[in-house]
Amino acid sequence: MSIVIQREPSRLPSKTDAEFDRISNLPGHVIDQILSRLPIRDAVRSSVLSRKWRYKWAKIPCLVFDNHCLNFSSQDQSFIKNKLVNIIDHVLLLHNGPIHKFKLSHRDLLGVTDIDRWILCISRSSIKEVVLEIWKGQRYKPPSCLFNCQNLVHLELFNCLLEPPLMFKGFKNLKSLDLQHITITQDVFEKLVSSCPSLERLTLMNFTGVTHLVIDAPNLQFFDIGGIFEDVSFLNTVHLSYVSIGLYVNIDNEENDARDNSSKLLRFFVNLPHIRRLEIQSYFLKYLAMGYVPSRLPNLCVDLNHLSIRIDFDDLEENTAALCLLRSCPNLLELEMLARPEEQSSMERSTNFWEEDHWSSLFAHLRLVKVSGISGVKSEMDFIKFLLSNSPVLEQLTVKPASQEGEWELMKELLRFRRASIYAEVIYLDP
Repeated sequence: MSIVIQREPSRLPSKTDAEFDRISNLPGHVIDQILSRLPIRDAVRSSVLSRKWRYKWAKIPCLVFDNHCLNFSSQDQSFIKNKLVNIIDHVLLLHNGPIHKFKLSHRDLLGVTDIDRWILCISRSSIKEVVLEIWKGQRYKPPSCLFNCQNLVHLELFNCLLEPPLMFKGFKNLKSLDLQHITITQDVFEKLVSSCPSLERLTLMNFTGVTHLVIDAPNLQFFDIGGIFEDVSFLNTVHLSYVSIGLYVNIDNEENDARDNSSKLLRFFVNLPHIRRLEIQSYFLKYLAMGYVPSRLPNLCVDLNHLSIRIDFDDLEENTAALCLLRSCPNLLELEMLARPEEQSSMERSTNFWEEDHWSSLFAHLRLVKVSGISGVKSEMDFIKFLLSNSPVLEQLTVKPASQEGEWELMKELLRFRRASIYAEVIYLDP
């Protein structure tokens, strides 16, 4: 009797199994990179992919809770709030690794007291980046434990009330500070900026409580501000190279000149020796025009190569301040002028300012110019002609009017001006 042993052919793995294996066998650092690019909702759901992926999300260092956390919409604000709070509580409870970034930015989340608990939780980790954007409700006051996070490199607050504890000594490692729609006192703001010795970027928008801005930051390189204030000055800012500053309210130069005849221009630039890019927005040029305006700055801005100015071309004092700036930037490469016409003004009007002989304002390096928001009035056209006549290497002039009214006449005038600079290309953009 013979016994025949038959072996079953080995079963090849199905395509589905192979795909599953590829997911399971991904290197750990690749899984971490994948999870870091997913919304937190999808990162948590990745646990079902395989045993290796289970709770892998619990070690991701960057936690972002924004509008992608919830995949549904509801008119019941209380329901959304409770759902979001439960999600964040669940994630923080199960998280078992270091947290380097915590971002809270959901459009329907108020400044609830639950945030205090979350900040306390992350403050016990080596947190490096905190972003709190409270889109609804009253100003949220962060708890004192936030100011104990000495590893912070980036702090971003939106719609917050800042009251650090009395023992707060600053953030020694903070490099970027972004404050928008905040309430902060004068003393707290000055102490906060000056006690962050590593600060390189400072953004301040729509603030209350500070009227006199004193910026004392030895390593500051970037400064962007927009709001209502009375004065601004820089101390110990030799590395500051990018400044964008907007004053959101009109000012009366006659009233201010009666109180203070000192030069705002001279004081503004005295501690900006290496500025490379300057944007003067809203009514800030009117501020710079207060007091004595020299024909040019005593220390020229030799590093400044990009200048943007919002100006009322019919305002004599603003034109004088703008001319001072233009004369003080011998290496200017790009210039942007944004017209800000005023319907009524008590200031002296100037219709012939740019017709005068400003021969000392030769722009030896100016290559790109953009003039926006003009309506074709004489003062605006005189400025364009002045630029074309004094810019021997100009390559491109871009003009964008405020409206279509008088568009044809403006185009004809620009074509006539081309004779003043035969090498420049004139580009006309529709309003």
